[in-house]
Amino acid sequence: MDRPVLNAEHIRARIEAALLGATVEIADTTGGGDHYRASVVAEAFEGKGPVERHRMVYAALGDEMRSGALHALELSTYSPAEWTRAGGSR
Repeated sequence: MDRPVLNAEHIRARIEAALLGATVEIADTTGGGDHYRASVVAEAFEGKGPVERHRMVYAALGDEMRSGALHALELSTYSPAEWTRAGGSR
């Protein structure tokens, strides 16, 4: 059975809907529509560790993860303060 192919905009929209006010940058790392890299900056991450942050993003993409449509997701997660300290701009 073929998996549905995702696109970066779909993934971005799902994450932004779950983490209101988040800034999300997505890149398809293989060109195949199932391996992505995401940088997510969200107030919701403030005071949370990396594992909890990743769980929050995975929860936003639950259907895609369970169906196999999204096979791999490399995540970088930041609170706004961390993003500023890292030299990023929103």
